[in-house]
Amino acid sequence: MGLVRRRVREHLTDWGHGEGSPDLDDIVLVASELASNVVRHGPLLEREFEVAVTALADGSCFIEVSDEGTAVPRLQEVGEWDETGRGLRLVDHIAAAWGVWSRGRHGKTVWALVG
Repeated sequence: MGLVRRRVREHLTDWGHGEGSPDLDDIVLVASELASNVVRHGPLLEREFEVAVTALADGSCFIEVSDEGTAVPRLQEVGEWDETGRGLRLVDHIAAAWGVWSRGRHGKTVWALVG
């Protein structure tokens, strides 16, 4: 996920959301968590996914992570000592909104609005 974090941070910096921008770390974290979910839970053979980040005029960012899997991510109850299962909870806490769009037989897109 290092590549996702690095590329999102670089692009946002190029677009004027540089270091010191209050939402930069949150945007990078949400993109990374959504991409991590694809790697952990996506189609076993491909592990291919697409990340798109759109910087909006109000300073917020719309993040989309698409893959060919059809399983819809859901918030999980996790125990105090569980080592996984918290990524989507982080997204839910940080994002102003998030959801899933079906792409039919071509998979799904998980999106989040941050900022």
